[in-house]
Amino acid sequence: MTDRVAIVTGGSSGIGREAATRLGRDGYAVVIGYAGNQSNAEEAVKEVEQAGGRAIAVQADVADETAVAAMFDRAEQEFGGVDVVVNAAGIMPLAPLAELDLEVFDRVVRTNLRGTFVVDQQAVRRVRGGGAIINVSSSLTKLARPNYSAYSATKGGVEAITLILARELRGRDVTVNTVAPGPTATPLFFEGKPQELIDRIAAEPPLERLGEPSDIAEVIAFLAGPARWINGQVIYANGGSAA
Repeated sequence: MTDRVAIVTGGSSGIGREAATRLGRDGYAVVIGYAGNQSNAEEAVKEVEQAGGRAIAVQADVADETAVAAMFDRAEQEFGGVDVVVNAAGIMPLAPLAELDLEVFDRVVRTNLRGTFVVDQQAVRRVRGGGAIINVSSSLTKLARPNYSAYSATKGGVEAITLILARELRGRDVTVNTVAPGPTATPLFFEGKPQELIDRIAAEPPLERLGEPSDIAEVIAFLAGPARWINGQVIYANGGSAA
């Protein structure tokens, strides 16, 4: 698949970075979309290249439609088109609903929900036939864990967008799916959590561990390439955790 091109938002860290590297192993040219950490983005580019792909890093606020359009422009200029879009950018401030500052809530909505909408809008206009749009949600939409109301609300919206967009793309030969990870060992997950809580969450799935970014990247790579008959679905990748 040396002629395949992917854009991965949130590609400088966590699940996005691992997904970019995994796609590089499949021979993709990858655009690493990142918000602000240029050093991490450059390291991610090197990892994709070491895996066998080509890569560039492009800074873009996913909620800014002009910046996102420019990122897609770069993909087309550098690599000739876009086949796969992975929406992995996200933020996760935690607080009980009654205590969450509404400015923080607005920021979560802007990045997680508006950001997905803006990126998907460009993807609809640009992704070539045979391509895939893969949004990233969270199993927290089902697990209903306290302190995650804002984050889970945005991810529920991402799932709704996915199901509708898949149907809007009838006749285009472009699949649209969501991957909904459970607790995964990323900097976003570990931030602000005491070890006791991390250990308790890790023990919940029948497999008795946290997910690894590579676990989620395998699902993304499957949806990006061979999984042509999976469309309009939410894939819960959480090791068996249940609500």
